[in-house]
Amino acid sequence: MPFKEFLPYLLVMAGVTYLVRVIPLTLFHKKIKSRFVNSFLYYTPYAVLSAMTFPAILYATSNVFSGIAGLLAALLLAYKNKSLITVACGACLAVFAVEMVMMLI
Repeated sequence: MPFKEFLPYLLVMAGVTYLVRVIPLTLFHKKIKSRFVNSFLYYTPYAVLSAMTFPAILYATSNVFSGIAGLLAALLLAYKNKSLITVACGACLAVFAVEMVMMLI
């Protein structure tokens, strides 16, 4: 994409990013006392991150079943309080195992 076409997109994205960060600072001068609003603001980043990564987890592999296997392995290892590297390696091994089984079938 030529730079002259890309520049308006870049400026709009920069403006939106800036406004999203500045508007709450201008609207809320005092500390928020509502438990509902505080909990909503606390959990919003987790919900957005989950909504963005969940489809990528399922469709990053050549088969949805291997993505599900990796997801289940990661959830199981994370539930057992394993380290991040253990969870990542376990999920990769589960995906690899399912992919190998699928190649044999």
